[in-house]
Amino acid sequence: MPAHTSFAPTDTLTAAVAGPAERSRLDVAGELLALLGETTTEPRPDAQLEALTLAVAADLPVLLWGEPGIGKTAALTQLATALDLPLTTVIASVHEPSDFSGLPVPGDDPAEHGVPMAPPDWAVRLVRAGRGLLFLDELSTAPPAVQAALLRLVLERRIGALQLPPGVRIVAAANPRSSAADGWELSPPLANRFVHLHWTHDHEVVVRGLGGVWPRATLPRLDPGRLPEAVDLARRAVCGLLSARPALVHRLPGNETRRGGAWPSPRSWDMTLRLLAFATAAGSSREVLSLLVRGAVGDGPGLELLAALDRMDLPDPESLLADPVAAVLPERGDLRQAALDAVVDAVRRRPERARWDAAWALLARALETGAPDLVVVPATTLASLRREDWDVPASIDRLAGAVSLSRRADRAAARAAERPASGTGAGR
Repeated sequence: MPAHTSFAPTDTLTAAVAGPAERSRLDVAGELLALLGETTTEPRPDAQLEALTLAVAADLPVLLWGEPGIGKTAALTQLATALDLPLTTVIASVHEPSDFSGLPVPGDDPAEHGVPMAPPDWAVRLVRAGRGLLFLDELSTAPPAVQAALLRLVLERRIGALQLPPGVRIVAAANPRSSAADGWELSPPLANRFVHLHWTHDHEVVVRGLGGVWPRATLPRLDPGRLPEAVDLARRAVCGLLSARPALVHRLPGNETRRGGAWPSPRSWDMTLRLLAFATAAGSSREVLSLLVRGAVGDGPGLELLAALDRMDLPDPESLLADPVAAVLPERGDLRQAALDAVVDAVRRRPERARWDAAWALLARALETGAPDLVVVPATTLASLRREDWDVPASIDRLAGAVSLSRRADRAAARAAERPASGTGAGR
């Protein structure tokens, strides 16, 4: 008779054998996840990232608008890491108004000392740290009552009885109402407290980032020697525009959706002035400056300010007329055209033979150093200002040739544009 042999239950044996194996597999999975999470950064021109860092440096609240999954949260996480700021994320839509205005906590004698408003734990942590990046996510899904409670936090940096330290920066993110879960339009008072940046994806950045290398977010380098100049330029540009266009000082849009974006008010013009000074001191590009000013006061007023800046960069027409041979004209075509038009306008206002001759000499110089078509309109207008006793300058022959050639080219282009239409009609 065979000896009796006892066996452990099947599930016990399975657990004994599978336990270490399962743990080992999870360890391997963890290693793979760690490898996937290993990324690096590189300096790469990125206008929207530079605009974001510039607004953060200027200590202005920023609101990133973009479709879900576009990378807004990832950009903020990377920004906090690059700037060595602790990141505090608050999902606005899952909080009550009291979470931002403070919870009432009665003391020993409320009649004597009142009822203090206790701040939430995340605000206390920010105060203790003395610095940080406060990220208000899903702002467009916050109901109106929560948006009203956020007003004081965004503008005054206060939560209940607590004042956030100067080292804390505020950035928010929102989806357009059409793609937000139970989305709301932003209230005009809250919207007017932010610099609005529309976040889009660059496929090259995404592809390179998925390959392990993302753009590096760095604070702009401000030139200490340009600070007074930057402030002066910003003040002259903003004040000059608003003096000429007083209707732009405050313009609340009539459309509800536009009220939830950037629009001009004394508050947003103050933000624009600060952004313009920072962009000037940092030597930022035109594209970055455009994103910032349009994000503060809206597209229309922002573009008017950019045009005003262009006019400020134009050379004085009287200086050009005083020494046309040594005159330095703008390189950009639209600015050169504006400078030449201003010279002709100056001659029209004070028509003198010497000034008329100097304007022709300047147009001849423009013909030598730039596109011929830019002198067509100024030359035609200047010719109409000639008095009977004024001799035609020798340089006008070259200019006349350029004008004639340009007009022939325009007529040829017009005929070429008409030809397909007439040919189509003939073939019917």
